[in-house]
Amino acid sequence: MVGQSRKWMILIATTWIQAFTGTNFDFSSYSSTMKTVLGISQVQLNYLSVASDMGKALGWCSGVSLMYLPLWVVMFMAAFLGLFGYGVQWLVIKQVISLPYFPVFLLCLVAGCSICWFNTVCFVLCIRNFPTNRALALSLTISFNGISAAVYTLIANSINPDDDTLYLFLNALVPLLVSSLALIPILRQPPLQFLSTDAINRDSFIFIVLNILAVVTGLYLLLLNSLSSEALRARILLVGALILFTLPLCLPGIVCGRNWARHTIDTGFCLDGSNFSLVDPDDFDLHKELIGSDQSSSLSVDSFSVTSKEGFFRKVMEKGRLTMLGEEHSARLLVRRWDFWLYYVAYFSGGTIGLVYSNNLGQIAQSLGYYSQISTFVTVYSSFSFFGRLFSAAPDFLRDKVYFARTGWLAVALVPTPIAFFLLAASGSKAALHAGTCMIGLSSGFVFSAAVSITSELFGPNSASVNHNILITNIPIGSLLYGLLAALVYDSNVKSSTIQENMLEEAMVCMGRDCYLQTFIFWGCISLLGVISSLLLFLRTRTAYNHYERNRNRAQFS
Repeated sequence: MVGQSRKWMILIATTWIQAFTGTNFDFSSYSSTMKTVLGISQVQLNYLSVASDMGKALGWCSGVSLMYLPLWVVMFMAAFLGLFGYGVQWLVIKQVISLPYFPVFLLCLVAGCSICWFNTVCFVLCIRNFPTNRALALSLTISFNGISAAVYTLIANSINPDDDTLYLFLNALVPLLVSSLALIPILRQPPLQFLSTDAINRDSFIFIVLNILAVVTGLYLLLLNSLSSEALRARILLVGALILFTLPLCLPGIVCGRNWARHTIDTGFCLDGSNFSLVDPDDFDLHKELIGSDQSSSLSVDSFSVTSKEGFFRKVMEKGRLTMLGEEHSARLLVRRWDFWLYYVAYFSGGTIGLVYSNNLGQIAQSLGYYSQISTFVTVYSSFSFFGRLFSAAPDFLRDKVYFARTGWLAVALVPTPIAFFLLAASGSKAALHAGTCMIGLSSGFVFSAAVSITSELFGPNSASVNHNILITNIPIGSLLYGLLAALVYDSNVKSSTIQENMLEEAMVCMGRDCYLQTFIFWGCISLLGVISSLLLFLRTRTAYNHYERNRNRAQFS
């Protein structure tokens, strides 16, 4: 029982880490000030955001470190990387010290590495302590990473609403403080325990409670953050947010209390016969059984024969597609799979383009005349990214009622992104910017969270850590290409717009809809490619998902 309480403490600590370490999402809040202080162009500013995203390409370093170092050491290494990377940037933006452009670029790279290292620590904690409910634990904790910008906006406004440089100071200090708070639960990890069906049912109920609390927290930050423009009100709202973050601490007591009540109090009902469970305890064994029984017919990528009467489209859909879930893929086999490249393009044209949009959100709002409301738009994106990440758990919650392949959910989730970009191209109104930001945040948030589970299902759970790092190499590539496209269009329209000059350095600012009009059109077309790619991935993998679900149901009722 003590072990059960400890694992929930670890989950809560993991959500705290995720909530306060998504520091790349508040880049838009201080990017305009950084651009002015450094006296750089939009293209050069884009390279700084690319440097932060490049840290994800070095994520394998954290995995290697975990092979030789304790998990808590890796966590504090991540915290000190952030302290150094963001801390020195804060000194630069406060003009305490002066650095050339390239060292600032390297500082952004170091800060980006810290984010990836924190994510690795959280993933390992969830996988170790929740082997049965792994997908639910990952979805819940990853979702809290999406509200980081909203939380930091609230903290910054409670200190000084007019100081944009506070974000860098908080990015440097807060993750270290949170890591210190999370240290005790991490050091007291329980040994892995076998869970009975009844215990899994209780865990599923607690996950529902945690998701409800997460939704309440997200709504609180979204609906009330607009009232935090004054320091006093921001402090009151911050206290409320911290209370919501600490409420799950009651869970260990609830776990112990419910167990005591079930064994000592004669209640009028019993949960032992309940069929309610989000995760079938036999799923993993069934998974291995299916792999063993079908391996001979599935390892070959050419297992499907196509008759000459079939059309070209059917030939494309059948050739080399996955016939079962969970088959382990080495990196060499992975890059030979058509399904992987469809998945790669869908992520590249969907989730990554949403991240680049968030990096440019400060300049987008400024160019449309909403400079004073940048923090509001950043909060909107952050909050809806949070809800998108929570929605990624829908396949697990609805599996016994409405089954739909997870790749199908991915295709549906990518649809709002092109709609949002074409809406932004059609109108520069405040309402359109709000609506577009909501849709892009919701869509990209779903992709970021669902990707871990999809990678595990399609290409094997044991290879997921390596294969997922291969997948997210699209993030720095997309950040460079999409951001460079936006920056070139932005700079080309500066001369025809109002040019503002800083007293210390010349900083050209583009004003008007033309600054991002072509960019929105290009991004909209690219995101349409992502929708098409995800739809093809769904059509190619739905047979494997349906096959797995039929066998799961057969085993469940046998």
